[in-house]
Amino acid sequence: MGPRPWLRLLLPLGCFALLPPPPAAAEFSPSLDSDFTFTLPAGRKECFYQPMRKEASLELEYQVLDGAGLDVDFHLLSPKGETLVFDERKSDGVHTVETEDGDYMFCFDNTFSTISEKVIFFELILDNMGEDGQDQEDWKKYVTGTDLLDMKLEDILESINSVKARLSKSVQIQTLLRAFEARDRNIQESNFDRVNFWSMVNLGVMVVVSAVQVYMLKSLFEDKRKSRT
Repeated sequence: MGPRPWLRLLLPLGCFALLPPPPAAAEFSPSLDSDFTFTLPAGRKECFYQPMRKEASLELEYQVLDGAGLDVDFHLLSPKGETLVFDERKSDGVHTVETEDGDYMFCFDNTFSTISEKVIFFELILDNMGEDGQDQEDWKKYVTGTDLLDMKLEDILESINSVKARLSKSVQIQTLLRAFEARDRNIQESNFDRVNFWSMVNLGVMVVVSAVQVYMLKSLFEDKRKSRT
């Protein structure tokens, strides 16, 4: 699947080497919540970087939408290389960490599987990235004569931020519901194929058994005595 419009650049890493991001390595946009769906081949490991600021918050949610077992290993590492989160063969997970300055790395590991590829969805939610304050300053430059208004500028900004937060939450919930729907559909289609396969096997067995029974009954009534002349 191609990258979404909010992606500036994606840095996947193979399962054999984990290198620090070069200066041009890009990230998910720090000002927007981001979601991404990709296919992780069997025996592979994919890693991504996300630059964060000090005293910000990084929330990451992932789900395995398709693939045998619906499981994957997940790692979240700090800029110092410390393991903050490790999930072993989980189908989904939600993790929130308070961050410091640096690049956080999170990896999805499918090296334990030699046959089945996995379709993985994950979403990043970045809070306290230091841009809301700048937005408020930009507002103040264009508003004059606030003493004449019954509602203060701070009240307007608070209302706008509240609406923005609720809209972002609505978009997040809709995205998660679509991910759940995709996973449930994949499970149903897999079960449908299994039911059809075993139904055909049972039908074949029944036909064979019926033919054998007819042959055995027919052989019981055959006159095997040779006629004498």
